Amino acid sequence: MAETLETLGRRTTSMQGIRSVVHMMKTLSVINSAPYEHAARAIEAYHETVLDGLHAFVSQSGPITLAPADRAAQVMVVFGSDHGLCGNYNESLAGHVEQHINAQTTVLCVGAQMANALADLGYDVEKAFFPPASVDGIGRLANQLTQKLDVLRQESRPHEVSISLAYFARGEGGMQAPRIVALLPLDPSMVAELQARPWASRSLPYFSMQPDKLFMALIRGHLFASLFRASAEAMVTENAARLALMQQAEQSVDDRLDALKSDTRAMRQSEITTELLDVIIGFEALKKDKRSGTTKDPAAGKERNTSAKQKEQNR
Repeated sequence: MAETLETLGRRTTSMQGIRSVVHMMKTLSVINSAPYEHAARAIEAYHETVLDGLHAFVSQSGPITLAPADRAAQVMVVFGSDHGLCGNYNESLAGHVEQHINAQTTVLCVGAQMANALADLGYDVEKAFFPPASVDGIGRLANQLTQKLDVLRQESRPHEVSISLAYFARGEGGMQAPRIVALLPLDPSMVAELQARPWASRSLPYFSMQPDKLFMALIRGHLFASLFRASAEAMVTENAARLALMQQAEQSVDDRLDALKSDTRAMRQSEITTELLDVIIGFEALKKDKRSGTTKDPAAGKERNTSAKQKEQNR
């Protein structure tokens, strides 16, 4: 089907509208990632305070006995995305998580699309949570996950639970990479470092709570801070993935616009050439007709002169 200038104009206008939408999505990805990045940095200060509390607890109560991780019930929290326009974000993370869980693992996930991606791989999701729509929603999500993990810990007694987080984090060179972080049992190297580190202040720490309750409160703080940071980091990488995808889309749209503009220029030049040829052909036809008319006029004039002379002689 031959294209016309009107058709090319409509397609160009449509592509320009698409480019405006893509550019807006790219701008929103840049704007949205900044608050999540600030939230991830802010929660680190809170987490350091919780670790200082663990250090104070260990310095006064003595060594902590850690349960063996191989005997604990496995729980995995997977942070996905429901906002879309970020490529195969959920499918890629689900494929990585598949290598670290088994059929007995209790899976909690953030985002219905992540739940569907895990279901496609044959894994049942215990519960799916709504992802945060803004920075204010990160605290809400971290609280819900912490409460759910407390319920799972109580249900598994007298056995312990092994809790891990799976999410996309920023890697070297600004590239995103899937990360699996073990939360419980506590990292033995971290506990050993806390136990070996001397208390820096001359004032020894003191607490009035029962040691078991205080330890559980510190563990909840550790879980909350880790979940909060994982959620914020996942949102940062999600917006980074969306930004990269929108940049590719914008480049594709720009290439298509350049092609449409080139086709429009070629079509306009072709129409101008056709119109000029029509004018030239018409002009040549008129010149030919004019030449034919001038060759007949002398003969006709000569005949008229001869008739006039004959009339005068007859008189």
